[in-house]
Amino acid sequence: MIPFVREFDFEYGRRDQVSPLIQRVVANNPGPFTFTGTGTYIVGRDAPGAGVAVIDPGPLDEAHLGALMAAVEGRTVSHVLVTHTHRDHAPLARPFAERTGAVILAMQPPRRETHASGTLDEDEDGTFRPGVILTGGERLEGDGWTITAMATPGHASNHMAFGLEEENALFCGDHVMGWSTTVVAPPDGDMAHYMASVDAVIAADFATLWPTHGAPVTNPAPFLAAYRAHRLEREAQVLARLAAGDRTIAAMVPALYAAVDPRLWPAANLSVQAHLIKLVKEGRVAVEGEPTLDAVYAPG
Repeated sequence: MIPFVREFDFEYGRRDQVSPLIQRVVANNPGPFTFTGTGTYIVGRDAPGAGVAVIDPGPLDEAHLGALMAAVEGRTVSHVLVTHTHRDHAPLARPFAERTGAVILAMQPPRRETHASGTLDEDEDGTFRPGVILTGGERLEGDGWTITAMATPGHASNHMAFGLEEENALFCGDHVMGWSTTVVAPPDGDMAHYMASVDAVIAADFATLWPTHGAPVTNPAPFLAAYRAHRLEREAQVLARLAAGDRTIAAMVPALYAAVDPRLWPAANLSVQAHLIKLVKEGRVAVEGEPTLDAVYAPG
């Protein structure tokens, strides 16, 4: 079982000091995929004139913009970092950067089709453009803090996490979430890439993970081991449904997600598709044509 953490102290718009170098302000955009809402992180000293970085400004929301401006008042924002371009993370980056004079840094936005609009709360912000494009490995230095960009594709093709060296912490965006498993939705989401990124985060041995939604993961090693095992178990379950005679995703999902609210089954369909795409590439599953949501699958 994954040791999820679903309880934590917050109020919308309130600036909370959550570690010596990290403050968090939560946006009022709760939902089935955002949990309590988007947590925007401010990295740096809480002192007049200090230089700070801000991670994932969040959705286009005037109240949250006002809360962020109040939270950084008296300090200089040098960097606005965006983990990926889903609309609960990226849209406020431009208005916030324009108000503070900061530079926006992120991976290149996807150039291919992302998942179908309206299927998830995590649709793409198609207008997002970073001022500086990151590829992974960049080291950003500020006023008492050092952040290293870590490419973690899978949830999104352009997903970037950010490591805070001084606290051995990772701002992991939606790559790992403390309250739930992460949606991997084709065609932009990729399960093979996702699993490789999980392995990379495990190998880095961070002391704390700070997801954009929900509470921190303060004991990452067993949490990530369980997270990884869950994906492999789901993969085995997909193979078992094929062996039992299921040939379509529509047939598999009610059995695989019987305990899950049916309103979340559209996201489950995409997750099963992501597993099947990976298994087809590995030669463990066969498919008639392309591995789409409506395709017919068989054991490889």
